[in-house]
Amino acid sequence: MKIGVIGSGNIGGNLGKHWAKAGHEVLFSSRHPEELNDLVRDSEGNAKAISIEKAFEAKADVYLLAMPFMAVDRLSELYAGEYGNKVIIDATNPYPSRDGNMAQEVRDSNSNASEYTAMKFNTAKTAKAFNTIKAEDLKTKAWRTVDKIAIPFAAQDEDSRNVTKQLIEDIGFDAVYVGDLTKTKIMDPEEKLYGQAVNRQALESMM
Repeated sequence: MKIGVIGSGNIGGNLGKHWAKAGHEVLFSSRHPEELNDLVRDSEGNAKAISIEKAFEAKADVYLLAMPFMAVDRLSELYAGEYGNKVIIDATNPYPSRDGNMAQEVRDSNSNASEYTAMKFNTAKTAKAFNTIKAEDLKTKAWRTVDKIAIPFAAQDEDSRNVTKQLIEDIGFDAVYVGDLTKTKIMDPEEKLYGQAVNRQALESMM
């Protein structure tokens, strides 16, 4: 698959490197792609660094959102013509201390953060994954063949569910389906599944 990584920090950077190693084509992107050369060099596979604009223009199969939550509104508006019918994996989290009032409003609303992202990227097929795992665990606990770390995920439809499950399992994690996007409150910051690095049995006991 061709995967556009939108935001190439600790989460996006580590996921992109893992996916490149797994044989996927990875497009790392940021507002300053020239700063991502080390990331590309450290990737074991097909990876390059480009601007966010070029990542959306590249018509990737999947887009990983790994930027601050505050950017959801702007990106969804700017690139509305580019992500239609694509799978979007939302790895963002609303932190009011960083993202401001819009994050607090989403956390206080009747819907959850993943539903907000899906509403904004409304022509895409949205899944939620990789927002609960700590960057260090993502970096060091992939590629296990036994005692795999479980990654909870949710999805909007069958296509986004299947693609997200595959991308979790391709890099040595265990994919645990939580349900559709209405069920993702349990994955949000300060909730039960947030920050957990446990196996499937332990994760499912928390659900």
